[in-house]
Amino acid sequence: MEEKKCCRAKTTSRSEEQKKKLLNRLKRIEGQVRGLQTMIENDAYCNDILIQSSAVSAAMNGFNRELLAAHIHSCVVRDIRDGKDEVVDELIATIQKLMK
Repeated sequence: MEEKKCCRAKTTSRSEEQKKKLLNRLKRIEGQVRGLQTMIENDAYCNDILIQSSAVSAAMNGFNRELLAAHIHSCVVRDIRDGKDEVVDELIATIQKLMK
């Protein structure tokens, strides 16, 4: 991880392939959310909107699982090898937030 000048102190370098894969997932989710907006604008049936909303939630959960796995395999493993055991507490806090 490299130092970053704004927002957070840590960054993660990702391969172009990994970035593309994650961004493609987010773009699909963005399209699903736009679909929800259109459904609301068009007065779609509540049940249909709820089903679509559930699909968006599932897609976000899939994105989070993929990113979490990559984080554990790269950042967490690297930091533990470097003796930065505090990364375990950070990981636990992150998992707890994801499980809300």
